[in-house]
Amino acid sequence: MNKQNEGRFKQLGLNIQYYRKMKGMTQQDLADACQLSRTQIGVIENPNIPRSTTLGTLLDIAEALGVEVTKLFDFKEV
Repeated sequence: MNKQNEGRFKQLGLNIQYYRKMKGMTQQDLADACQLSRTQIGVIENPNIPRSTTLGTLLDIAEALGVEVTKLFDFKEV
């Protein structure tokens, strides 16, 4: 994975964490809403573990958070 994409995956995870907290949800709440494990949500959100995830998972997360999926990809300078 190149450095630019690494930064994007980190920002994606931080965006998910931001919207989750704004909604007052725990990682477990989000995991339950998406039928994922809390560990998987933790890995996606963790900026020190840039890891890819599926589009389907991102769509499920966006729906559970009540945001357009494009909001998750609103990257600042990477």
